[in-house]
Amino acid sequence: MINLSLEEIAKIVGGQLHGDGSIIVTGSVETDSRFIQAGGLFFAKPGEETDGHLFVRAVGDAGAVAAVVERLVESAITQIVVSDAVIALGLLASYVVAELKSKGQLTVIGVTGSNGKTTTKNMLRTVLSEFGNTVAPQESFNNEVGAPYSMLKIDEQTKYLVVELGADGLGSIAYLAKMCKPDIAIELKVGLAHAGEFGGIDTTELIKAELVAELSSNDVALLNADDPRVINMASQTKAKIKTFAINSAADYRASEVKPTLAGTSFVLTRSDATSEVVNLQILGEHHVYNALATLAVADVLGLDSAKSIKSLESMKLAERWRMELHTRADGLTLINDAYNASPDSMKAALITLADLGRQTGRPTVAVIGEMAELGEFSVHEHDAIGRLIVRLNIDQLVVVGHGAKLVHMGASQEGSWDGESKYFDEISQALDYLRGMLTSNEIVLVKSSKSANLRYLGDDLLEVNA
Repeated sequence: MINLSLEEIAKIVGGQLHGDGSIIVTGSVETDSRFIQAGGLFFAKPGEETDGHLFVRAVGDAGAVAAVVERLVESAITQIVVSDAVIALGLLASYVVAELKSKGQLTVIGVTGSNGKTTTKNMLRTVLSEFGNTVAPQESFNNEVGAPYSMLKIDEQTKYLVVELGADGLGSIAYLAKMCKPDIAIELKVGLAHAGEFGGIDTTELIKAELVAELSSNDVALLNADDPRVINMASQTKAKIKTFAINSAADYRASEVKPTLAGTSFVLTRSDATSEVVNLQILGEHHVYNALATLAVADVLGLDSAKSIKSLESMKLAERWRMELHTRADGLTLINDAYNASPDSMKAALITLADLGRQTGRPTVAVIGEMAELGEFSVHEHDAIGRLIVRLNIDQLVVVGHGAKLVHMGASQEGSWDGESKYFDEISQALDYLRGMLTSNEIVLVKSSKSANLRYLGDDLLEVNA
């Protein structure tokens, strides 16, 4: 963060200062007491499991110069009392970003979408870091706490800030967009992820469109032209429009997309008819959209294309447990994609699995868990995934957990299958079955939402003869 005095911070967050206001915050801003270092500032926010106010004394002992609190705590360090610590965190982030942007030294890239935000954020970090100091969130820090926390990692040396904007109901993305004021905004996909929570995909579209609605005429909106709900957002923004796609005409278009066990290759063609081959080490056609958006950002910023592509090609992993490709010691191939799952990402992963099976002639196995937060769409979407697995000619299906049982039932009702689908209530049962069934020749996909915990099953399957 930029250096600010406690008096300045109190004014920015509208808080009441108790202590020495002349002290300068020279360390990082933290919401987790375990990460506090000398010179840092601690935000004592109430949490679901504990209350940050319980750790104010501890952060003082660890070297924090002050804490932003919602009530005074007996402690030697200076405190700034606010009515809401989370809102105060956002106010401070908004100020710091605006201050650095006003000096013309910071460019902000905002990323949202039902799928692909984290991978795109990681791709942007990898590419932009080649051209200047870049700050991007760790993991999926994209909500009202995680996003401003990440923004506050910037300082006077930061050239690019990448912000992942997650949806948490109407107004949530607008809140974050007003905070970070993106110069470039990426809209990846409007899908059924969280649709149950939001009340339907139409509401999801409204929430996602809040990002481009905040842009000015000097900004750029990068839209996925293959998604009609995204391309509709062109009429909801003042920004300049650039598009990317695989199946539609676009400013940045991928063709000859080919997933292999070495990654995914495609030909990038721009609106000026220039073309370049891109060889990602990351697996899956759906990640091509993320790559297109990333390379479009590089072009908008005027960055060297060859260097950008080379940097993108160097990425070996999108993110832990996201299409994470492994070759077991005995030759079995395992794709662990069990951190997030929506109907769109599930279909994309299964299509990749089927493509790899056809290319290699090797048996394919899908290990499937629940897709969470689908609400009223859950029954239909789980059933549809089961039927899709059969129609893709995937050789074996293993369904784990009650929330995913309809995948098994959907597959079993397809007339062309006879016993190829197995259902298990418990992960341990599925693991025992898979260890007994798998040889060294299969290609195995493990796919579920994080809450299903299949990512650990995928890790366990990497052990030979365990």
